[in-house]
Order: sequence, then C-alpha cells, then structure tokens
Amino acid sequence: MGPVVRKSGNKPHVAEVTDPLLDLVRRRREPVVVQTVRSTVAAVLAYVVALVLSSEPAPLTAPLTALLVVQVTLYATLTTGMRRVNAVVVGVLIAIGFSALVGLTWWSLGLIILAALVIGRFVRAGEFVPEVAISAMLVLGVTRVAETAWDRVLETLIGAGVGLLFNVLFVPPVWVQPASAAIEDLAGRMRRLLVCLGDEVGGHIPVSEAAARLHEARRLDHDIVQVDAALRQAEDSLRLNPRVKEGTLYRVVLRTGLDTLEISAVVLRTLCRTLTDLAKARTREHLFAPHIATALHEVFQHMAHAVESFAVLITTQVGANAEEAEARLAEELARSRASRDVVAHLLLDGVQEHPRQWQLHGALLAEIDRILDELDVEKRSQRLIEELDRESREQREKYRLVDRLRGRINVTRTSDRTAKPQGPVP
Repeated sequence: MGPVVRKSGNKPHVAEVTDPLLDLVRRRREPVVVQTVRSTVAAVLAYVVALVLSSEPAPLTAPLTALLVVQVTLYATLTTGMRRVNAVVVGVLIAIGFSALVGLTWWSLGLIILAALVIGRFVRAGEFVPEVAISAMLVLGVTRVAETAWDRVLETLIGAGVGLLFNVLFVPPVWVQPASAAIEDLAGRMRRLLVCLGDEVGGHIPVSEAAARLHEARRLDHDIVQVDAALRQAEDSLRLNPRVKEGTLYRVVLRTGLDTLEISAVVLRTLCRTLTDLAKARTREHLFAPHIATALHEVFQHMAHAVESFAVLITTQVGANAEEAEARLAEELARSRASRDVVAHLLLDGVQEHPRQWQLHGALLAEIDRILDELDVEKRSQRLIEELDRESREQREKYRLVDRLRGRINVTRTSDRTAKPQGPVP
C-alpha cells in the first residue's frame, strides 16, 4: 500500500505513511529489531550446519539452542550463554534417560519436570533452571528412540557453537545512543514539569491542578525504571566489546548522570508536594504575591534549562560540545542560585503575612537547593572521579593474578635489558 496523497488547493500533500514495513525500516536500529534479525539469522545458520553434521532429518534442537544463546549484547552472550548451554544439555541428557526407560506418559512428564528442576539447581543453571525442564520436555516429545537421542546433544552443541561464534564474529551494536536518548527524554519531562510550575506560581492554583502536577512528578519514577533498563543494556553492550575503547568511562558517565537525575526527580516530587500543601492552605488567594511569583518563575525557568543542559552534558561524547554544555550548565546554575537568593529574601520579608506556612517556604527553598546541588558541575566531577576509582579497584581485585603476572613479566624484561651489554667494553 503506497502513501496517501491529499490535495489542498493546487499542491498535493503526501500524508504520513503508516505502512508497517516502512515503520520497521525506521526502527531498524532499535534493540528489539536488531535482536530479532540476529536471532533469526543465527537460528537458520545453526539449522543449516546441523543438517550437514547431524543424522536427524529435522535437527530443530540446534536452532532452538541458538535462539537461547544469541543475546542482544556480546557480554550477555558470553556470561549467560554457557549457563544456557549447560541447562539445555542437562535437559537433553535427562530426556535421553527417560526416553530410553519409560517414554512419554502423563506420570513420566511429571517426573521429568521434577527431576529437571531439581538437577538444574545442582548443576548451577541459575536463572535458567526452567530451561532444563523445557529442553527435557521438548526432546522427550520429539525423541522416543534412544539411538537418535545423542543427535540431540550434538545439535545442542552445534546451536550453542553457532550462537557464540555468531556474536563473536558479528559483534552486537553498542546501545549507548538509545540509552542517551532515554536519559534526554527523562530530562525533557523534568524540564517541562519545572516550566509548568514556574508558569503556575503566579496565580491562584486549585488544589486539583497542584495535585495533578504532583501525580505527574510521581510518574517520573516509572520513567526512571525504563531509562535504567535501557542504560543496563547499554552498559552490557560496552563490556568486552572490541568496538569500544573507553567503555568504562562511558558507563560511569551515564550511570552517575542517571543517578543524579533520579535524585533530582525525587526531590522534584517533594517540591510538588510542598506546592500542593501551599495550595491547600491558600484556597482563596494567590499562591504567592506577584513579586515573589516573578522571582520563583525565574528560578524554575533557570532550573529547567539546567536540567536540560545536564542531560546534554552527560550524553555528549564530543569534547567541544561537552565543554559548551558544561559552560551552559554552570551559567544556568549560577542564575538559578541568584534567583533563589532573591526569593529567599522576599519570603523572609513577607513571613508576617503567612506566619503559619513559613515551614513550607523553608521546605521549598531547601528542595530547590538540593536539586541545584545535585546538578552542580564540581559535584559531578567529584562523583565521576570516585566512581572511576572504585571501578579501577574492583578490576584490580578481580584480576589480581593477572596483574601479578604482568608485574613479574615487566620485572623480567627490565632485568634482561639491564643485563645486556650496552656497548663495547674498553
């Protein structure tokens, strides 16, 4: 189906194309689409190889294993692939024994599930214990002759080998860009919420509208969960990936940036709660006096720009753009603090007008201070240094033996060089 053409006057306009195939092409870089294509190709290759090496006319266990092994990242493939292979092989071996002894009945099905789940715990299949039982049931259902059961083991090894080799030769893409886009989208929601708060403090706010902003702030928790999932996938794609030279730095920058936005979102929710309480206490008047509202509007506007600049800073990999984003962030934070000081003085001068709500005024200022402190450039740099040091310590402790061997090799090479004559001896 082609695009729909609509005429307006003498010029035709092409309406938005909703062809599913074109939509799939637009989304070809998304992890789900890439993983679907990769899994399909790996499964087909495993089946072709199994047709050559196995005596079975339809070696479906090989593509099944390849589907289980091929993951969206190389790190996930290497770390979980062997456990998946372990689970599948154990399930196949269990099915071999049952097929040779009793075959498939209702009670043997129950026994094979029970045995597979118990044995899966003993062989440390981890989160893939259910796959032991699944593999056993699949093999028991398609294999009733003991002589052909060993072909299933061969097919499993073929599928595992093809799946691992496929991800090693065709390294999965790095998923930093989707994670960066998710972080920027989260920051965009926070920015829009701050802009709305700045626009609403100048007049009378019904409690229902203030509560709606609070509900919107609470929804940020769900957004953070989705961003965290995208970031975890990006972190896995950076590990053990030959395409990436500074994977640790990218991971730490994005992770610390998301932590900062998460804390800021929590404080922003508390800030919305404070404004809601003020709206409940001032149902027949403006939330703030005009001059205070104007100063608060400036604070929220600068904070909104600061959040946006912070997201650009942590998701930018080009040095010049990063420096520009950092300078813009520092400028917006300075303006936010200056406007915040103005609000503090105005609220202090007007404390007699609302003596009962001075606690809420103090809470509002404290929440603004906390967000600005979390976005601070110097604090971000300190947090990056601490996280990079922690990563280095963990790597040294994890590969302590390798470091010792490297040290001994370097010492040996140094001693060999000093032992060699440097020139003719007089």
